[in-house]
Amino acid sequence: MDVARYVVALIAVTAFPAAMVYWVLLHPFVRFWRRLGLLPSYVVLFGVFLAIIGVVYALRGRILAVEYGTNWYFVATAAVLFLAAQVLQGLAHRQLSFATFVGVPELRPGGKDGRLLQEGVYARVRHPRYAAVMLGTLGMALFTNYLAAYVLAAIALAWVFVIIALEERELRDRFGDEYREYQRRVPPLVPRRPRKRTTG
Repeated sequence: MDVARYVVALIAVTAFPAAMVYWVLLHPFVRFWRRLGLLPSYVVLFGVFLAIIGVVYALRGRILAVEYGTNWYFVATAAVLFLAAQVLQGLAHRQLSFATFVGVPELRPGGKDGRLLQEGVYARVRHPRYAAVMLGTLGMALFTNYLAAYVLAAIALAWVFVIIALEERELRDRFGDEYREYQRRVPPLVPRRPRKRTTG
């Protein structure tokens, strides 16, 4: 179990910060990336992504120096959170192409490609992938029980709200009133309880 906890913690602390930086670089500067072009943009963005992974991996000994051992209550809770995250991700990916997943519509010139997803799980919440990230990150922290994983989880939870704000600004720019109506109708992360129908 100690090896499994270490491996999961190592994957998380290398991949999550790189992914966070990727999306923070993408959304606020989307007009710049569109002018630069799709291929050069991805060369730069994935270059930064891989560089961050390399730096964090090189510092893994210091980053993962503090751990608290296996806690089976935390492991059980993490399993439930991981399962919920996987279900949400699976439902979201039914609606997403790989191109949409990595942000291709945002980077195409004009930024008007693609369509607004409002079916399936997107009819219940606007950001199921980010809800899954929150559940998965918390599950990862509990499972690994490393100090760095808890710090990462706290940062990731705050990052989700920042990235949602940035992404929604871009979506309003791309889809206009259609997205504003979608925002009014569908909550961002937690589905509303269905209203009971009353009979006359």
